[in-house]
Amino acid sequence: MNRYPRDFRGYGQNPPDAQWPGGAKIAVSIVLNYEEGGENNLLHGDAQSEAFLSDIAGAAPWPGLRHWNMESIYDYGARAGFWRVHRLFTSLGIPLTIYGVTSALARNPEQVAAMKAAGWEIASHGLKWVDHRDMPAEVEAAQIADSIRLHTEVVGEPPRGWYTGRCSINTVQLAAETGQLDWISDTYDDDLPYWMEVGARDQLIIPYTLEANDMRFATAPGYITGEQFFSYLKDSFDTLYAEGQEGRAKMFSIGLHNRLIGRPGKLAGLKRFLDYAQGHEGVWFPRRIDIARHWAATHPHTRRERPSQMALARFVERFGSVFEHSPWIAERAHGLELGPAHDSAIGLHNALARKFRSATPDERLGVLRAHPDLAGKLAAAKRLTAESTAEQASAALDALTDDDRATFQRLNADYVAKHGFPFIIAVRDNTKDSILAAFAARIANDTATEFTTACAQVERIAELRLKDMLP
Repeated sequence: MNRYPRDFRGYGQNPPDAQWPGGAKIAVSIVLNYEEGGENNLLHGDAQSEAFLSDIAGAAPWPGLRHWNMESIYDYGARAGFWRVHRLFTSLGIPLTIYGVTSALARNPEQVAAMKAAGWEIASHGLKWVDHRDMPAEVEAAQIADSIRLHTEVVGEPPRGWYTGRCSINTVQLAAETGQLDWISDTYDDDLPYWMEVGARDQLIIPYTLEANDMRFATAPGYITGEQFFSYLKDSFDTLYAEGQEGRAKMFSIGLHNRLIGRPGKLAGLKRFLDYAQGHEGVWFPRRIDIARHWAATHPHTRRERPSQMALARFVERFGSVFEHSPWIAERAHGLELGPAHDSAIGLHNALARKFRSATPDERLGVLRAHPDLAGKLAAAKRLTAESTAEQASAALDALTDDDRATFQRLNADYVAKHGFPFIIAVRDNTKDSILAAFAARIANDTATEFTTACAQVERIAELRLKDMLP
């Protein structure tokens, strides 16, 4: 099957009500990345020095060499930055989630003890803070397993959450396949958690952020002052808080790094934001594990049959009658590049309509002729499809007076005699009277106009039928 895996639909225009605890209007999830001691370094068995996310302008890897300046910047994050951040958050009573590179945690036992004493969640940030894009899947899987093992040794319990960061195309699936993680954050695609089906596992995804993130102090375009960071966080908070007041509560992720936000001038902007956010009612500051537990309890996943995953026979069986007596449309649509975007009524309707629109005029005429007359002989003999029966009943066409029935039969005969196909209208959009008015008006049109109008009505009928079948 020709299938497209990316999900552009997500929750669509009607996301769920998050129902945050206590009726909170926003969940502010703050993450501290602990990478100091896990970065690229010859001491760690790597082939070059680190070059990512530091205050060194234009930093580049030094193959085969240690980079003293780069190391000292990372060292600052562990020696001074972490403790400044620790004092800030413990004084405010705001818990953090740590994205801990496992090898870095192993080299920083005092900081790990402080995290645990503060009640912070310590999630895994992978075995090493390195780029995984070219890593073979089997090697990455082994590193994930080794990271969980080492994390358990160093922290005293296995991680319940995961974020690699510089990940590969395989990372999320490999992490989910461990079956050990309550949440994974290697996505940036939503303002709410969501479920991902990975084999037999329903994996919760809690999207992260690269923009409300102090890494922008080390990338261009980025922040220069703490005030700029505060301003961006405030604007993001205000927008999401307002949505929460409208009943559309969201999650606001903020990403921090010891060696960046731990610098005094940068921390000042963060503190200004935290004071601002705490000055509002209905603000929840959860760890990501708290979000995961809430979402699993409040929005548990329910699997459903998805059109894009169906085999051809099942697809045609399920959707072959959406266009009246024309299963060939579903058969052709199955061969399109279907994906998650087509697992909704609107999405699948687009796929089916494409094949109807691209059919020959004779094929489309055949679809029109497959439709029954309104309140005609087939209806009287109860020989309509279940869909047509329900549709005609919705406008009370199954309960006509003798005079009404005679009127319909006369109009049907005159219309077919002139145009060569039955009068077609989306009955569920109409009443008996509006149908009769449309009948009288349209019968005078030329056949080309009526052919176009009837085809549009066929598509509308199919759309309404799909909305009864899919979300």
